[in-house]
Amino acid sequence: MPVSADFRPITVLPAEVFAENLTTHAAQEQHYARRHQLGGWLRVLLFGGGAAGAWWLFSSGFVLPGLAFVVGVLLAFWGMVRWHAAVGYQREHHRLLTQLNQQELDRLAGKLGGFDAGQRYLDAQHPYAADLDVFGPHSLFQLLNRASTRLGHDWLAGWLLRPALADEVRARQQAAAALAPDLNWTQEWQARARHFPRQHEADPREFSAWLARPDFFQNKAWLKPLLVLLPLLVLASAAAWALGQGYFWLIGAQVVVSLLNGRLAEARNEYAAQALAMHDALRATQAQLALFEDEAAPDWQAPRLRELRATLRAASHGTAATRRLGQLTTVAGLFRGREHPLGALLLNNFLLWDLHAMWQLERWKRDLGPELTTVLEVQAELEALVSLAGWQFANPTYTTPELSVGPLEVAAEALGHPLIFAAQRITNDYQTIGYGQTAVITGSNMAGKSTFLRTVGLNMALALAGGVVCARRLRLSPAQLFSAMRTQDNLAESTSSFYAELKRLKLLLDMSSSESKIQQEELKMTREPAGASFSAPSNQPKSNYEQPTTNNELPVFYLLDEILKGTNSLDRHRGARALLRQLHQRRAAGLISTHDLELAALEGEWPGQVRNFSFNSTFSEGEIHFDYHLTPGPCQAFNASQLMQLMGIEI
Repeated sequence: MPVSADFRPITVLPAEVFAENLTTHAAQEQHYARRHQLGGWLRVLLFGGGAAGAWWLFSSGFVLPGLAFVVGVLLAFWGMVRWHAAVGYQREHHRLLTQLNQQELDRLAGKLGGFDAGQRYLDAQHPYAADLDVFGPHSLFQLLNRASTRLGHDWLAGWLLRPALADEVRARQQAAAALAPDLNWTQEWQARARHFPRQHEADPREFSAWLARPDFFQNKAWLKPLLVLLPLLVLASAAAWALGQGYFWLIGAQVVVSLLNGRLAEARNEYAAQALAMHDALRATQAQLALFEDEAAPDWQAPRLRELRATLRAASHGTAATRRLGQLTTVAGLFRGREHPLGALLLNNFLLWDLHAMWQLERWKRDLGPELTTVLEVQAELEALVSLAGWQFANPTYTTPELSVGPLEVAAEALGHPLIFAAQRITNDYQTIGYGQTAVITGSNMAGKSTFLRTVGLNMALALAGGVVCARRLRLSPAQLFSAMRTQDNLAESTSSFYAELKRLKLLLDMSSSESKIQQEELKMTREPAGASFSAPSNQPKSNYEQPTTNNELPVFYLLDEILKGTNSLDRHRGARALLRQLHQRRAAGLISTHDLELAALEGEWPGQVRNFSFNSTFSEGEIHFDYHLTPGPCQAFNASQLMQLMGIEI
């Protein structure tokens, strides 16, 4: 069922909700901090009082009462430790929720400096990411990303880097719309993973691939009996030595154990490194999916959310995925004994602890190892959907785009730039439909041409990732975005900025050259959209993030800013004219900004294919004034000379 473009599930003011939540959670944090401090003193008093009481009872000859007292104190102390840990968790949890709400307020205010900029996802060869500020300082990723895990970041980045087809976009829209009103649930989801800050030290996909390697114990039948016999021999020898039977057997047993540990040190270290690196990530996954699987969780009707739950059940063979993850987390945690040198020495020299942990890990791997990748993918997709939902809650005036079946349709009303945080954001209307359409935008310097191209591109990237957009209304058909706006020279490759731009335009021609796919695309657009079904999406990032960056099933929508600016005006005009003629014969359309008024003459030469728009400015009383409104027709006045005069250059 398509999501209406006028869908408005949220009517509250987000800033007020975030501010109220921040105050509430900050007060709760202080409450639990006081209780945690009190608990610390109670533990000290209980330990001191217990020691004093035990000493008095035993010194007075009350042995049995003394033993009972010690047992009672130990049980009370154990209960106190658990209660103290629970209070500490609540204190930290409310601190994280306070932090989340402060971050939401920062996003609304445009204070993005403290957020992950996603620089690792930037690629100069990507069709549009660098030009449109999808990643980097003051970027869309900073504004949108609410994922707490490494894989969640990658998954959301994959959605922003590669436009989805119509069915997939609708599925994401429905899921995000279902999650968005329940702010408490989505923030609880985020906070649970943030309790484990070390989770970013390892990539879960690499761990999953490592689990698929052959078992260490394969073809080592001799080793398994030793895991039982040698620890028994060591313990028996230690007991004999304690009873005064000599230490010969203990030394002999220790020599055998040391030789075995030394021979298998490389494998032990590898298993320990993998398990310890993944321990926090697995705990974060378990904590988040427990919230999603909880019977008390909302009964979302969105098909994608239901399918994700079904996928978890199937991957866990009908049991809760969090239960299986709990088993893996426990096994991975067995290696934590080696984090303390004395503990590692005693555990491995007496019990062959590392080898037992390796055996347990391989037993778990045979039971659930192949399904771990699926469980991780479900968590990552939920992380991306929570980001879309948080974005939608924070921006209730934004609209859910309507998907069109027309070829390359973009129809926008009151379209604004999501990264401009002015109180009165200037918006514009724009509409195009069909292949071979180009809007030529002329205008004076700083009038808003490039900003408008980025406004269109960013909102299209948002829409085709499944998010709401900064517009009163947006109707579009899925398209592969392409931009050429910030081409630079590359001294390392001896590439001038002009040649770099030519290479960029060659990429555009290559992307739009498949004529045979026009008919395929038209057939797809005329079919009734089918219901989305879950599968591991092919457009998701790989472990080294070498995911596809284009969707060749889609036509191309291009955004070209001042193309061929590195040559003379005659060559620039000839080249731009030739490029547009070539593009108009392909499954492509788009916008081009230019100072070259000769390109505006193409509207008369190619009627129905080229339309002129402009951004204009006025000069009065020694100042230049911009209205930033898109106007039909070519620009009538330019301001370069006035700008030079304002800078002190006499004209």
